[in-house]
Amino acid sequence: MIVQDAPVGPLSDVLIGSGFSAACSVRLTAGGDWALRFRPIALKFNAVLHGGCWLTSEGGSAVRLDAGDCFIVVGRPFVLSSRPGLPAVDAAEVFSNSPICATYGSGDDVALLGGSVAFADADASHLLDLLPCSPVIRRGADGAAPMGWLLDQFDREWQEGRPGARAACDDLLRLMFIQGLRAHLSNADADTLGWLAGLKDPAVAAALRAIHAEPTRAWRLPELAAQAGLSRTAFAERFRNRVGRPPVEYAATWRMRVAARRLREGRQSVSAVAHELGFLSDSAFGAAFRRVHGLSPGRYRLASRRIVP
Repeated sequence: MIVQDAPVGPLSDVLIGSGFSAACSVRLTAGGDWALRFRPIALKFNAVLHGGCWLTSEGGSAVRLDAGDCFIVVGRPFVLSSRPGLPAVDAAEVFSNSPICATYGSGDDVALLGGSVAFADADASHLLDLLPCSPVIRRGADGAAPMGWLLDQFDREWQEGRPGARAACDDLLRLMFIQGLRAHLSNADADTLGWLAGLKDPAVAAALRAIHAEPTRAWRLPELAAQAGLSRTAFAERFRNRVGRPPVEYAATWRMRVAARRLREGRQSVSAVAHELGFLSDSAFGAAFRRVHGLSPGRYRLASRRIVP
């Protein structure tokens, strides 16, 4: 059997480059009249196994959640409750005996599975800035079909407790989050998606895939227009309208994001990274890097090494 590398695209690049991982997996069962306030540090991703409840994010209105629905909350307080307006108890108190499993109230009117998603690197802002406060992915929404199977597998792993169950749950949570992003991409208005909106336009998506497939290449407008199958003028206007910046600028910025990742993670010299990225001199590389990151490559590497994960 021949196993080929999976195709790499813009969304995969951003997720990989941001150090995306599942930080933990939790289960909550609740019943009666109840309300819990969560104060997440990272991004929270959860799904309703059975029953229903209400989600109220900070500064937002209450949203009903039913079995099979999933939701994402990006680093801000939120309340889950049996009905809106009830006084909320700090969830940290409820999870004090076990950080991964808790029961609250009377009965099991609702059960939720999920946890926190962590991003190790600053590249995550390239994605998180595009998410609304608390997007809800409805069961049956376009792009959400695999979520039911993943949720069933998640619940089965949790309930059966077989060897490796915790690792399996964390990996399933990662897959559910990716499916949630895909569903959000399929259903959200294009003007709210930023650069992700380009993935919904076949011509622009072709250019984005080319940029991410060859990030070290100094892309020119005619080359990218050819990838999209459009004239230079039509492509430049279409790309800017969809992505929010000119195509060559996007390519140059992504090239520097790749450079930053290599400086953070590798042991190569700055000169070696510059050479790999196709620059003819260290000074040209340094100037391009400073325009995007505000620091020289050497200072950026030193600063990143001072940060303790």
